[in-house]
Amino acid sequence: MTMVELLVALAIGSFLMIGAVQVYNQSRQAFVINESIARVQETAQFAMDTVEADLRMASNWGRNSRGSFVNGRYIDASDPDPLSLTTPSVNACGADWALDLVQPLVGSNNAYTLPCAADNGAQANSDVFTIRRATVATAPLEAGLIQIQSTRIQGELFANGIVPAGFNVDPALPPVSETHNLLVNSYYVSAESDLIPGVPTLRRKSLKGGAGGPNIEDEEVAPGVENIQIQLGVDVDEDNTVDRYVNPGDPILIPGDPAFILTARVMTARVWMVVRGITPEVGIQDTVNYQPGDVNLGVYADNFRRMQVSKTILLRNART
Repeated sequence: MTMVELLVALAIGSFLMIGAVQVYNQSRQAFVINESIARVQETAQFAMDTVEADLRMASNWGRNSRGSFVNGRYIDASDPDPLSLTTPSVNACGADWALDLVQPLVGSNNAYTLPCAADNGAQANSDVFTIRRATVATAPLEAGLIQIQSTRIQGELFANGIVPAGFNVDPALPPVSETHNLLVNSYYVSAESDLIPGVPTLRRKSLKGGAGGPNIEDEEVAPGVENIQIQLGVDVDEDNTVDRYVNPGDPILIPGDPAFILTARVMTARVWMVVRGITPEVGIQDTVNYQPGDVNLGVYADNFRRMQVSKTILLRNART
């Protein structure tokens, strides 16, 4: 082969190698982008599914959905714990936090107002909401959990692992009763994750039980959730349809407030979440003006990938 032929072959080979490297780099970049999008979508889906499962079952007390029919619930500040079921650690979140069964879904708008401290500080301009409901209890019953024994017309709270007297547990003899665990979760956005420092995260304060009695655990749900908003669809005229949407803490839902509407019942919940990636990405410039719910978060103008998701959820146990 002549020198000219070698140079031509070398030139052609070099062009082919450069093309192959470019194709590889483009494929890798596309893979990284798709993986980043998938992770943000996965976080948003998981967080929304977790909240939705709780919201749908709000006001479920076992065999009925009437919190006012359950003995031992929070009545008012003068009688917050009629059966002495809670402990100081539970009361740290407020005397009504665990036992106000008449209000299965309450919250605060764009602020963290629970008396118990938020883990790593609460994210600014994010809503907080508390969901109260019951879930199936497994046998044998354990002392230390707050549980509900309920029939279709009444119920009673207990925490000693012994079914209250007067409740029939034999399915062959009506009215039969069932045992359920009381479940209370307060969702909020923390400014920083315990798992991934520097990343905001969705957390919840959850009612638990143990040898020392009922207690509250602060659980991390989904790192990457940057803001959560909720609005409540309210039926005010008892026709089982939503008449208006209000923010949590609206006066029409607060007993004792001059604007309180006695017949107001929360039927649905609209939930918004702003979710961001864990790490910044080269070439990404977030210029979106995020406006979930009633808050304007503005433009972040950084290198994190974000998405905003929303969903309207029907509360299955809210009908009159």
